[in-house]
Amino acid sequence: MRRWLPWVGALRSRPLRGLDVPRTTLGTLVRRGLIELVDEPQDSTISVSKLKPRQSPFEFEFSVAQKEALGKIGEAVASRKFAGLLLHGITGSGKTAVYLACMRQVLDQGRSSILLVPEIGLTPAVAADLHQVFGDEVAILHSGLSNAERAEQWHRIRRGEARVVAGTRSAVFAPLSDLALIVVDEEQDSSYKQEETPRYHARDVAVMRAKMAGAVVVLGSATPSLESYYNAKKNKYALVELPDRVERRPLPEVEIVDMRQEFQETGQEQVISRKLAEEIRERLEKKEQVMVLLNRRGYSPVVLCRACGKTLQCKNCAVSMTHHKREHKMECHYCGHVEHIPDKCAHCGSEYVYFVGTGSEKLEELLHGMFPQARIGRLDRDTVRGREDFEHALNALNEGALDMLVGTQMIAKGHDIHGVTLVGVIGADMALGLPDFRAAERTFQLLTQVAGRAGRGQSPGKVVLQTYFQEHYAVQFAARHDFAGFYEKELQFRAWMHYPPYSAIANVLIRSEKLDDALTWSGELGRWFEKTRHEGIRVLGPAAAPITRLKSDYRYHFILKSPSREKMNVLLRAMLAEAAARKIPRTQVIVDVDAVWLM
Repeated sequence: MRRWLPWVGALRSRPLRGLDVPRTTLGTLVRRGLIELVDEPQDSTISVSKLKPRQSPFEFEFSVAQKEALGKIGEAVASRKFAGLLLHGITGSGKTAVYLACMRQVLDQGRSSILLVPEIGLTPAVAADLHQVFGDEVAILHSGLSNAERAEQWHRIRRGEARVVAGTRSAVFAPLSDLALIVVDEEQDSSYKQEETPRYHARDVAVMRAKMAGAVVVLGSATPSLESYYNAKKNKYALVELPDRVERRPLPEVEIVDMRQEFQETGQEQVISRKLAEEIRERLEKKEQVMVLLNRRGYSPVVLCRACGKTLQCKNCAVSMTHHKREHKMECHYCGHVEHIPDKCAHCGSEYVYFVGTGSEKLEELLHGMFPQARIGRLDRDTVRGREDFEHALNALNEGALDMLVGTQMIAKGHDIHGVTLVGVIGADMALGLPDFRAAERTFQLLTQVAGRAGRGQSPGKVVLQTYFQEHYAVQFAARHDFAGFYEKELQFRAWMHYPPYSAIANVLIRSEKLDDALTWSGELGRWFEKTRHEGIRVLGPAAAPITRLKSDYRYHFILKSPSREKMNVLLRAMLAEAAARKIPRTQVIVDVDAVWLM
């Protein structure tokens, strides 16, 4: 914290932020020798998470597989040379215990470590575990902290007071000395990729930082990305596996409900199938807990006029606005634009406005109607405004104050709630219809992760998976908990279409608030790509981006694929030079190498 120390005896030292004085005035006083600005540490310690820590990783007997994993990671750390390991452990196999035990060994050696988690929502539980094991040696870094909290944590790390850092993707840059270990939990998660400049992927940065520091990087997941698993199979990483759950607990039984057949038998569209309703009722009677996943927030995702067929779209984006009933508003989930709920169609003036589809808010309402005696909570971005909201919901479930938790993908990973014996999955296969080559992989990962929340205690778990795509291989392999089978199947398609891991990929996006400019610039660069032949590089486009207009910009893109990163980088640099020569503004040409989001 900056403080000013006056040289005039009548004045006392005071905090800089507590003064209602412009910085220019302070600068003038410093130059005249009347005051001095000095840095002093500020007591802005982050309060320890209110989440109750889970069982200490040292209070139970490690399995043979966990001991082997600890041994391999420990040997790699002791060598003081770079090593990459992929820790592939099924849900509930005790990966977190392995992480903490390895970090304990590193700390005992007087060295430092970093633990990355994909979302802020997972940070409280991780912080509770770390504080239980490491005490005041822990620093937390993520975007949910205030500026003062983040600065204090950074200074604690810099001064060597904290040698264990946990946080989201930005924590990979923590100023630790003598770094020995970086753990990337849920390494497959797309949240590790920053979609704004600088467009880095925290997992890849972690690998490079470990390489530069002579440290060990451990990538952990129950559903690794195809790229990481491929690298492990090619011996770029050492593959370490945890094939069984802790205490040999069984994986949950998965029952698939074909919603096409449900419609034929009931004669109407069902949000909650008869099977899922029956299973929920049984669990409530047994005083067991339930999780229900619907990966779409809000009340209804589409507002449709039955007279003219028009939908209410965002004025800034080519997407439908979502109805939020409790907050009495329509909101765009891409740019944040908000409007009043319409009472008539803006196009034809008709009063026949119809709300189509179901989000997590509507699902919560439906469940309250079906099970009025149940205590139901909801966990999504609308109910979680800060750390305390997230902790309150999870604590309520952990302590038995809730019978059922409804939510989006925020409930799907990392949570270890032993009372949950049933997981219902609604609409998680909708992503299979997206124009993205990773759609099947993301669906498989989400289904597998949320299924892993069931049966983590003494009682066996069950998953009821509602789907309209029962035959799809992503659904079938997820129901069988068969990652290896999915990997082999998906790898075939990637090879045929020259997608990662067989090729590097780049997304070149041309954007402008004026449609004519976006069309003209993308056309000019398209003709340049046609003239510029580079062996082994495939260029697709120009084409309209799947979301053609976003945040007031019209968007057209190219997709580049090449087995050679060097050749692709040369072509991209030449393309940027051509764009500059044609006076296309640099801010309107976005180059995203190893793009995760192609929409």
